[in-house]
Amino acid sequence: MYSLESSAETHRSMDSAVHDNVKKYYGKRLQKSEDLQSNASCSRGCRPMPDSAREALNLVHPDVCARYFGCGLVVPESLEGCKVLDLGSGSGRDCYILSKLVGQTGHVTGVDMTSEMILTSRKYLQYHQEKFGYEKANTDFVQGYLESLGEAGIQSDCCDVLISNCVICLCPDKRAVLQEAHRILKDGGEFYFSDMYASKAVPESLKQDPVVWGEGMGGALYWKDLISVVKELGFSTPYLVTASKILVHNSEILKKTGDIAYASGTYRFFKLPKSRTNKKAVVTYRGTIPDYAEQLDFDALHVFKKGEAVSVDAEMAAVLQCSRFAPHFTVQSSDNTSASEGETQQYCHLNPFLLADRLGTSVQKSSKPGPCDKKEGAGAP
Repeated sequence: MYSLESSAETHRSMDSAVHDNVKKYYGKRLQKSEDLQSNASCSRGCRPMPDSAREALNLVHPDVCARYFGCGLVVPESLEGCKVLDLGSGSGRDCYILSKLVGQTGHVTGVDMTSEMILTSRKYLQYHQEKFGYEKANTDFVQGYLESLGEAGIQSDCCDVLISNCVICLCPDKRAVLQEAHRILKDGGEFYFSDMYASKAVPESLKQDPVVWGEGMGGALYWKDLISVVKELGFSTPYLVTASKILVHNSEILKKTGDIAYASGTYRFFKLPKSRTNKKAVVTYRGTIPDYAEQLDFDALHVFKKGEAVSVDAEMAAVLQCSRFAPHFTVQSSDNTSASEGETQQYCHLNPFLLADRLGTSVQKSSKPGPCDKKEGAGAP
């Protein structure tokens, strides 16, 4: 198993070394997306990009797009007026897309530990404010470590939505990052993120390789470990949105990684209030979320069509009642109380490799699309 336990003194120097290597790799060595050695940190899922996100992407400055190193589409639905935090914001591309989607009444903060990335993202604040027609900027960027966001001034219970795009795989202490995410989210808040996952535990030798780590593979979590730590920290069960297999064609890296397979997966999970009903329900989507008038594909399993009643378990009912999705659904609770189901489940439906197989999605790494490719998120089977 990939150890997720936060260790103190013995691992601090190792964590510091990992941070320093990542800073050098992304701050100095990589000047544009094409500089990645394996092209493994960019993939596309099966979902088309929403029209509003595509329009926002078209307005993002090309220099911001050129230094984009993400691995998926991290644009959750129903963001108007939300306070959003991007963990590992890089050049700011996703932040600027989201700043358009949250509107003038919302706010987006990007956090990154690399000073070069912070400078790049801040450089274009006024540009995007004017492009979006805002009276004042609704975006800011702060430098800090994702394992200790309090030191960067991020308060508890302050955010509606957290996003992250192929960054947690670069963090040495995943559990600390997820614990901070739980602290920062309001009750009903969501963590929606894409990351790179391994088909089994990654050996220590790969974790020590700066290039393999910098490409996201040395620090990639075994996907089952994500499920475990998320549940332990008090989040809802994760929901797998989409996934793509990562096909690496760099021969040197392939020799090092051996039989470990990699996939990009987008998950979403919620910080639910402790005092909530634990009952199954019948829910009906109102069709009121922009870009999703007829159907909301919540994840790979849950599809909600406008006006169609759907039976859901107690946890999904709580998600829809307690989150920003509440105004968009009618929820009729059942008399049946749900027992805790997570203890015996194997969570096969949360396996990004199985979902990628089912969807027929993979990323050929010999020819990566550009960082502002307008077809992003619409990878054909």
